[in-house]
Amino acid sequence: MMTFTSQILMLLLLLLSSIIFNKGVSTCNEKDQRTLLIFKKGIIDHFGRLSTWSSEEDCCAWKGVQCDNNTGRVTKLDLSPPYEEKQYNSLEGEINFVFLELEFLNYVDLRENEFDMIRIQPIHYNVTYASKLRYLDLSWNAYDIHIDNIHRVSELSSLKYLNLNGVDLHKETDWLQVFSMFPSLLELYLKDCNLNYISPSLKYMNITSLETLDLSLNNFNFELPKGLFNLTKDISYLDFSSSKIHGELPLSLSNLVNLTYLDLSYNQLKGSIPSWIGQLGNLQHVDFSYNMFLGSIPSTIGNLSSLVSLYIGSNFFSGVISEKTFSKLLNLKDLDLSNSTFASHFDPKWNPPFQLNRLSLANTKQISNFPSWIYTQKSLQVLDLSNVGISSKDGNKFLSFAGGISNLRLSNNSISGDISNVTLNSSYIAIDRNKFTGELPHISPKAELIDLSYNSFSGSIPRDWDNMKYLIDINLWSNRLAGEALIHLSNLKRLRVINLGKNQFSGMIPINLPQKLQVIILRDNQFEGNIPAQVFNLSSLFHLDLAHNNLSGSIPQSVYNMTPMIIGTINYIAGFRLNLFTKGEEYEFESYILRQTIDLSANNLYGEIPLELFRLIQVQTINLSHNNLSGTIPEMIKGMKNLESLDLSNNKFSGEIPQSMTFLTFLSFLNLSYNDFIGRIPVGTQLQSFDASSYNGNRELCGAPLKKCVIEEDPTRTNPSMENEDDDSLRESLYLGLGVGFAAGFWGICGLLFLVSKWRHMFLDRMTDKLYVTLMAKKNCSHKT
Repeated sequence: MMTFTSQILMLLLLLLSSIIFNKGVSTCNEKDQRTLLIFKKGIIDHFGRLSTWSSEEDCCAWKGVQCDNNTGRVTKLDLSPPYEEKQYNSLEGEINFVFLELEFLNYVDLRENEFDMIRIQPIHYNVTYASKLRYLDLSWNAYDIHIDNIHRVSELSSLKYLNLNGVDLHKETDWLQVFSMFPSLLELYLKDCNLNYISPSLKYMNITSLETLDLSLNNFNFELPKGLFNLTKDISYLDFSSSKIHGELPLSLSNLVNLTYLDLSYNQLKGSIPSWIGQLGNLQHVDFSYNMFLGSIPSTIGNLSSLVSLYIGSNFFSGVISEKTFSKLLNLKDLDLSNSTFASHFDPKWNPPFQLNRLSLANTKQISNFPSWIYTQKSLQVLDLSNVGISSKDGNKFLSFAGGISNLRLSNNSISGDISNVTLNSSYIAIDRNKFTGELPHISPKAELIDLSYNSFSGSIPRDWDNMKYLIDINLWSNRLAGEALIHLSNLKRLRVINLGKNQFSGMIPINLPQKLQVIILRDNQFEGNIPAQVFNLSSLFHLDLAHNNLSGSIPQSVYNMTPMIIGTINYIAGFRLNLFTKGEEYEFESYILRQTIDLSANNLYGEIPLELFRLIQVQTINLSHNNLSGTIPEMIKGMKNLESLDLSNNKFSGEIPQSMTFLTFLSFLNLSYNDFIGRIPVGTQLQSFDASSYNGNRELCGAPLKKCVIEEDPTRTNPSMENEDDDSLRESLYLGLGVGFAAGFWGICGLLFLVSKWRHMFLDRMTDKLYVTLMAKKNCSHKT
């Protein structure tokens, strides 16, 4: 009988032998390892992702490599970066198709790196050309990556999944025929491949196995070929969005009876939506938005009982929509009817059969009150009723219902009421351009974007706003708010945009503003004190507007570190419109239209402009007008070649306008009026293109477009000092002319003498004789004395 200790030892021996046995079986095949090392040679690996790829290590243990446990043959190659690393951990170099010599390889994923070349070598005669490869993903590498010979890829006869998104295929005119040669292909992704042609000989193609086809973001610029949809009936996913296709929907599209996903958005399709759309009973997602469709929505669309998402906004639809249109859509979750001219006739008592997650009726202008059926939608996460003409006075009731919706947009209506007791638990809140009154509503700490602009809110920013740690963008423009707002916002570390303009906020600008700030707009308030030097060290800042406040002191002399204004790097992307002032006027820009701006106008600033400001060479707008600033404009302003608008008016600047300003070729607005500039306006196309108002109020400034300078108007003026200066100039000119004449005559004669041999000898002989006689006479005279 075995003892307990013996049993333990036996188990350990069995476990150890199992480990050794398995390790021996899974050892990487030597030929596969050599092939992978050849593949690695073309890769540039800055971050050491392939540090384990060494001939001294078993290739089955290499990062991104997977082998069969029994044979040790490589079956999978996955070098796609993890999501959290893809921004900074990409591989570069070439994709060498030598990996196809791995005979048992069935999966290759090289997506989302920075490979800029694909090299397909001739395959050796004794290789089965990766006949087992089922999955190949080369998508989203370097923007100019391309395949020179796509026909070689078509030899992958077992391929079921092929993703070439972002690979440039613009040279391929028979691409569809090539891809139809894959007998087993189920999914084909050719998004953003710069495709611009479909062969007319579609009848010779065979893509009957295909289930997914993505051709979005291409440059087709033609009507959909009618024969394209006769090639397969098994396709379930079809995406032609943003591909510049036009014309009407072809009848052959109705053959795709298994279609579940259809996206034709952002094209130039026209005509009406045909009634046969109701025959595609398996449709779950339909997106016809941003086209040129006309007419009414066909009633047959209500037969699509499997429909989950319906996006038909941003067309030219008309007619009436009512509950009958949607009464059978039991599974509907997303509905977009925005930017249309429907007449809405919903029964006030209608209770829809669906529960929506997303609803957009924006810019339909057909609603005078909140549609009562919306109150039944308890699952809403996104609600957009912007610019629909709602004039309800019961904003409190509706916001109490909608306060939990994560993305709430009610912009540009006429909703009124005091909503100070309402709590908004949304992360995206846009209730701007309404008639809300009273104090600001309570807002959840999870809020990320808040736009309450163009209302009549009063009071101050609530103390609990200190807790909004996720806040990125806040817009309170044009209300009646007061108090020291920046105290409550300065500790919000994620904040990128502060727009508090046109209120009555007061206090000083704190030195500890959030470091990620990209836009600061404090215009038209009552802020006071100095501008902290720390403002000019916000490394992401590209728009600074502190105009029309009570700020004093000088502009800080610190080293400016605003990277976007120095090298032009800007990462700001957000969803709100911004009120920007440039070229002497107010503009309203979409927030993704970026302008590098410094506006410190209408304050009490004094002193000279720091030279650091003129090193911000990417700035487009500078406005320092209506202050007490002094000093001169330095020559180094010529480096600000992106400058479009410069306003230094109503200050105490002096000296001459530097000639270097003629290098500012983008300058389209200039105001130097009411300063102490002197001298002539530099001559150049740019500075003479402005009218006199740009220079008025500088008494000693002259030249076009102002009056001519005095010396040009009347050179004979009797001013004594001028006369003396003229006499001196004339005398200097006369002496200079005589000197030049004498020199010219002297060297002219000397030249002739030295050039003509006979004259030279005669002249030199005579001069020698004369000189000899003169010297002898002087010598005799000296002896006599």
